Amino acid sequence: VAPSQGAVDDEQPQSIHNSSLLLTSSAFLDGGMIPSDYTSQGEDISPPLQWLNVPDGTESLVLIMDDPDAPDPAKPKITWVHWVVVNISPSVAGFTITEDLSDVGSLGDEAIEGKNSWKTVGYRGPSPPIGKHRYFFKLYALDSFLDVDGNSPPTKKQVESAMEGHVLGEAVLIGLYEKEEDLSRRLNGKRF
Repeated sequence: VAPSQGAVDDEQPQSIHNSSLLLTSSAFLDGGMIPSDYTSQGEDISPPLQWLNVPDGTESLVLIMDDPDAPDPAKPKITWVHWVVVNISPSVAGFTITEDLSDVGSLGDEAIEGKNSWKTVGYRGPSPPIGKHRYFFKLYALDSFLDVDGNSPPTKKQVESAMEGHVLGEAVLIGLYEKEEDLSRRLNGKRF
């Protein structure tokens, strides 16, 4: 990943948020479809993300991407974690993809990727088993760095526990994705 410098394009959609912190993507609108490049059916690389209005006093940022509709949006049972990144520098305004997909150093010297639900480290794109799923990209502004060991990448649960009492702001960007074969079946009136 490479840091994004400068302001976000004025045409960027506004995200759902509960503070002045704002999270957007140049790849999809809030509530819109995530392009297949950023999924298991494509390149499986993270979409570009940008953020604005980081609250004063922010020492680090945390990014979590998850899917609350797993395994079936009609009967969700678990929240599937796709990505966890902690201790992102507040001086970074976002990132875009580079050739070295494992490089989170551009998000600050302290940035560390955590474990996803596949029990691996790093980004894993949408790959819904059935139907259209919602993918929540959640950005948190914290008043401290999280004390995590890079040799033992943290889980979402560990990160959320460590964040308690330290959140200054939060922004959420929601993307949707449905596998092309599921979409074709649905549009042709066939049942799963």
